[in-house]
Amino acid sequence: MPELQKLQVILGYHFNDLSLLTRALTHRSCNRSHNERLEFLGDALLGFLVARRIYQLYPDLHEGDLTRIRSTLVNKEALAITARDIGIGDHLYLGLGEENSGGRDRDSVLADAVEAIIGAVYLDGGVDACSGFVNRLVGQDPCGHSGRKNNRDPKTELQEFQQGSGKPLPKYLVRSVDGAAHEQVFRVECVITGPSGSFFGKGSTKRAAEQMAASMALKNLKEKG
Repeated sequence: MPELQKLQVILGYHFNDLSLLTRALTHRSCNRSHNERLEFLGDALLGFLVARRIYQLYPDLHEGDLTRIRSTLVNKEALAITARDIGIGDHLYLGLGEENSGGRDRDSVLADAVEAIIGAVYLDGGVDACSGFVNRLVGQDPCGHSGRKNNRDPKTELQEFQQGSGKPLPKYLVRSVDGAAHEQVFRVECVITGPSGSFFGKGSTKRAAEQMAASMALKNLKEKG
């Protein structure tokens, strides 16, 4: 399955049992062996692993701040954005009705698939592999920089900055993907229309690289006033 091999490269995880990934991508409209049980497992794992991650990263934040950060990272909208960044929709197995009704780009379907993949990684590789996978999904520093107390990530903040200035939204372009499959480095360009130019970021996922590029762009724009 060449397409699944390509997806595994993007995910940064190669399955010992590829049937787990296939099931994680299978919507209930397509097959009786669908992803809902894996989604259930992945949802619980995601909540725990993200909570542990932000607890370790931000020792100065109180419970309320940690809860808000976790909610921002694990809600369906955030997971759907992650799914689109990875290109999960292109690999889903859907029934004809779900396909025709736009299920391939529906937030709930995409988010459920991400959770199911998390569950599949856990069953395939154990908790350490799953933890590494979730950390790559949310980025090295989920809030943009250590100690950041607002829950807007750099991409969101940059978009709002541009909208508030009445300027075109930034565009993100993947310029390179280097390294072995399990330790890839994505290099992304953030293009700002006008004299500001381009800004580059690197990360272990496309999303993390985009966040870094957006952070660089935002810093430059704010310094220019």
